[in-house]
Amino acid sequence: MTTRTPLDPLRIGFVGVGGMGTNHITNLVRMPGVIIQAVCDTCEAHAERASVIVQKAGQPAPTLYTRGERDFERLCAEEDLDLVYTATPWEWHTTICVTAMQNGKHAATEVPAAVTLEECWQLVETAEATGRLCMMSENCCYDRPEMMILAMVRRGLLGELLHAECGYLHDLRATKFEGENEGLWRRAHSERRNGDLYPTHGVGPVAQCMNINRGNRLTRLVSMSTRSTGLKRYATRTFGADSPLAQTDYALGDVVTTLIQTAQGQTIVVKHDTDSPRPYSRDILVQGTNGIVCVYPEELIHIEGRTAGHGWEPLESYRAEFEHPLWVHALSNLEGIGGHGNMDYLVDYRLTQCLRAGAPPDMDVYDAATWSAISALSERSIALGSQPVDFPDFTRGAWEHREPLGIVTA
Repeated sequence: MTTRTPLDPLRIGFVGVGGMGTNHITNLVRMPGVIIQAVCDTCEAHAERASVIVQKAGQPAPTLYTRGERDFERLCAEEDLDLVYTATPWEWHTTICVTAMQNGKHAATEVPAAVTLEECWQLVETAEATGRLCMMSENCCYDRPEMMILAMVRRGLLGELLHAECGYLHDLRATKFEGENEGLWRRAHSERRNGDLYPTHGVGPVAQCMNINRGNRLTRLVSMSTRSTGLKRYATRTFGADSPLAQTDYALGDVVTTLIQTAQGQTIVVKHDTDSPRPYSRDILVQGTNGIVCVYPEELIHIEGRTAGHGWEPLESYRAEFEHPLWVHALSNLEGIGGHGNMDYLVDYRLTQCLRAGAPPDMDVYDAATWSAISALSERSIALGSQPVDFPDFTRGAWEHREPLGIVTA
């Protein structure tokens, strides 16, 4: 993989400092060699809040850009930055990343990186044309059990991988009907789109285990959905049957299930369920020729020749042998400061560590496009009566020769 000129210090402009954006700012100012030079948000109060966080960390006050939805264009054009990082509503991710790259900056975005296939290709083609990096900050790739599973896969414990299951199963009904924050835009996607709207939390870690875009690739998928009932029932109960929200028709099926095939003959089941009463889960399961491991609702494993009989044993019993080095670092240095159990900190830590060292990032533009494309492809499959849909090869054949992600260290 190509190395780049180290960027130390790393000068960042941040676009979108609501909930997750503020979380990232809080993490980034704790990292050596990172300067938050500019902040952009449509809400001046949010930008001022971020400025206070930056200044309390001992950095100069960042320049604030608060002149409306497109003021990120001024930030990208006028600021001397290395990286533009965005945590805006989904529909702005691609536009902001493309604008950053066209102005000579690397780009990083919250998930998903794109909503449509056209946006996925736009990210890839802009990154290739400009020579700038575009990275999607998929924090779930850095959660403790997922990283441990990746270490197990790399060390051959599961044998050759055959199958995986994953998803995003999170009751977001209350969030979608909020009058602020994500409620201002997230419900709109559920009103007009029927597909897996948020695949990357589950797919990202599984894709890394299966070397997607690095010796393997996703080749086709088929998706189907249940009928849509959850949002209308919730709105009726909460706001009354005659309320506009209860009278609205919601396109998104309550449960969307997608089956993906890889070039190496593996299968991946991806689930999306955000409109049902249920406990949170990413439904992680990875199966190989030597055994199987799952994370939800319990962390369990079965390895042929190591596990007695046909039962499960706790994943914890393998931790001393297979703990990922990044989590050894996290447990020693980061306890309680990173959000979402430190995986938010680790995604920012690795992003800045790679850029400061001139090393390839753990997740690149091809990963951002491939993982995000599941949304648009699942919508297309469902609209076609659950017909199979081919996956674009965003690498244009380069996947066959690219090296898999190794067990990176701190």
